[in-house]
Amino acid sequence: MQGESRGGGAVSTAAATGVWGRAEQQDFRSRVRGTLLGAALGDALGAPVDGLSLAGIREAHGTDGLTELAPAHGRRGAVTAATQLTLFTVDGLIRAQVRRDTGAWHPPTDLHRAYRRWAATQSDWGPDERRKEDGWLAREEWLYSRRSPARACLVGFADEAMGTLEAPKNLESKGSGAATRSAPFGLLVGWEPQLVLQLAVECAVQTHGHPSAYLAAGAHAVLVHGLARGESLDGAIQRALALLAARPGHQPVTDALKHALGAVRQGMPSAARVEELLGDGSAEGLLAAAVYCALVGEDIRHGLRLAVNHGGVSAAAGALCGALLGALHGETALPPGWLTELEGRPTILELADDFAMEMTQGPALHGPAVSAPGWLARYPR
Repeated sequence: MQGESRGGGAVSTAAATGVWGRAEQQDFRSRVRGTLLGAALGDALGAPVDGLSLAGIREAHGTDGLTELAPAHGRRGAVTAATQLTLFTVDGLIRAQVRRDTGAWHPPTDLHRAYRRWAATQSDWGPDERRKEDGWLAREEWLYSRRSPARACLVGFADEAMGTLEAPKNLESKGSGAATRSAPFGLLVGWEPQLVLQLAVECAVQTHGHPSAYLAAGAHAVLVHGLARGESLDGAIQRALALLAARPGHQPVTDALKHALGAVRQGMPSAARVEELLGDGSAEGLLAAAVYCALVGEDIRHGLRLAVNHGGVSAAAGALCGALLGALHGETALPPGWLTELEGRPTILELADDFAMEMTQGPALHGPAVSAPGWLARYPR
């Protein structure tokens, strides 16, 4: 997905020029892996305590709260629908790029088709081998499991009608179900940030029609985008605030991000401060809490523990925070002990590497004239 790019890091320069040296490709792949694995780890860490009060978490896991992966959905390291949908976001982005060879170019449509493939995993018994156009991700059996999907996501993807900015689905939905699947848009490092914001918003309104929800999704994508291009989190936040300012209905999301920045200066990090940022648990509050935890976390482990130990939607806050920390630090900074137990890690890594390969070496994989048959089998046009 080509486009101009200006920004801080080596990845940013490579994306701008279209010339990827080996070091730039390796750095980019590390950030892609870090983003997807980090989001999944945060999701898995928070899943066992989702919806519990802080007192309930401490009663179950001790005075420090939840500090390690714990059982949820029948196993340790289990992920929720947030991770499932994030993987289908990546799948849709690769498919959009592959289909561009045909002259068709409308990424929101490709993303909607990908999310409809996710919706099938929520109702079908397992993969339908006859549907060759589904590609490889939809044939991963472990994804055919309901993991607390937001009602807005099930309703939004229940039929072929695609929500748009002019006619969004679920106008009152203020939850985080669109934001938690939006980190991969930020990995389009060759795109200008305002285009990343626009695409994330256009795909968010397919399920979440309230401005707070779809602009929180767009803001999260812009934050990941800045980090993936080598910027600081502070710099990425300022970029997001500037872009949001031009959008109708931005004030709740803008205020929440500013609140997160202000909270950093208010003493030692605490669960009470995270809960204050969360507010009523709508998307902008979860984004603010995730940003705060990423800013004050001593390392990824500390940041994620802070993000899930509160009386709110722990899995979503963990996923949002994990994506930021993974994009910032890359995969090697993630806790190895947690990674060994993470559900679906082989799939996540395979998809991350495919995405990085598509973004850096796409012309060698497919084009209008000649394409690698193996690639088109994985990502059919």
